Amino acid sequence: MQALMSHLRIVMARFSSGRAVVVAMLLGPVAGALLAFGAIAAQEPNEVTIDNFTFGPNELTVAVGTTVKWVNHDDIPHNVVNKDKVFRSKALDTDDSYSFTFASAGTFDYFCGLHPHMQGKIIVK
Repeated sequence: MQALMSHLRIVMARFSSGRAVVVAMLLGPVAGALLAFGAIAAQEPNEVTIDNFTFGPNELTVAVGTTVKWVNHDDIPHNVVNKDKVFRSKALDTDDSYSFTFASAGTFDYFCGLHPHMQGKIIVK
């Protein structure tokens, strides 16, 4: 173990600060991509995220009886409003969520009441 530590010290001594900056610049985007992938992988299967003025996924297909959860990751409030007035959330601040259980089949178009250009769809089969 001491031999390994000694070898690492020698290697690090040869590693100039200029190289460290280059390595950091190259590895920064990789680390960011891994963090983003982790966030996507951590998303629940019946969850819609609100981020950057979009609903994601934009369209979600679920079975009757499924509860869908919307989570606002934007830094401004949003809400979720069904066009046919079947469901409507309160204003969701950052990291707030709203859930609705779909008891019947159909297509449920929704939008953000505060930013109507934001639209999504839940298809219940």
